[in-house]
Amino acid sequence: MHPLVNTAIKAARRAGNIMVRHMDQLDRLDVRRKGRSDFVSEVDTLAEAEIIRVIHTAYPDHAIISEESGARRGNEFQWIIDPLDGTTNYLHGFPQFCVSIGVRRRNVLEHGVIFDPLRNEIFSASRGDGARLNERRIRVSTVSRLEDALLGTGFPFRSVEHIDPYLATFRSFLGLTSGVRRPGAAALDLAYVAAGRLDGFWELGLNVWDMAAGAVLIEEAGGLIADFAGGQDFLNTGSVLAATPQIFGDMLEIIRRRTAMSA
Repeated sequence: MHPLVNTAIKAARRAGNIMVRHMDQLDRLDVRRKGRSDFVSEVDTLAEAEIIRVIHTAYPDHAIISEESGARRGNEFQWIIDPLDGTTNYLHGFPQFCVSIGVRRRNVLEHGVIFDPLRNEIFSASRGDGARLNERRIRVSTVSRLEDALLGTGFPFRSVEHIDPYLATFRSFLGLTSGVRRPGAAALDLAYVAAGRLDGFWELGLNVWDMAAGAVLIEEAGGLIADFAGGQDFLNTGSVLAATPQIFGDMLEIIRRRTAMSA
């Protein structure tokens, strides 16, 4: 396993331990509202500080971009951190949240680690070296028809301008697939596509730290990932589609058609 991945796993586990330790005192946490349905808790802040400490102990010259504290300059390596993806879930005791850590070098994503501390599941990937769940290799599912697919998604709660095209797309997929799930942690949803637990995933209005680690996992597990135009600008647009290759094209066509009709 690559040394950067080992460091990411160490940092993610440390952050996960902070989350688990605080779960029996959720009613006493200091919570601040960043926006509509968008919260940050002291656990986010503590977890992020621990992740950054571990990274900078090992790689003091590396750059960092993180959800809560923003960007720190460094060399050509940049760590992209979401210390607690699924904060709203966490604050309600809903057991679907994770740590997400991606690494890119000269703007190329190379490594990704997503950690679910409640299930003790580490999803990891390095470019050219495949994807793993703990120590087991993972691949996207072999589902070949949209009607057999289980999809994941997320509501665009931060941006009201996305609601109409999203709902049009949601209605289409709801009638064409075997089911749609909205667990509430985009990074973990992407990891589930990589592991074959979901066959596809789409969402609008995401941030780079929601997608970076998951994008490496998807590609190394044999899946496809793109923006809603079918290109590779999803880290900038915030709109992402990830799926097994057999249903990717059908999903992309539906998304293009529905978003165009709602424009």
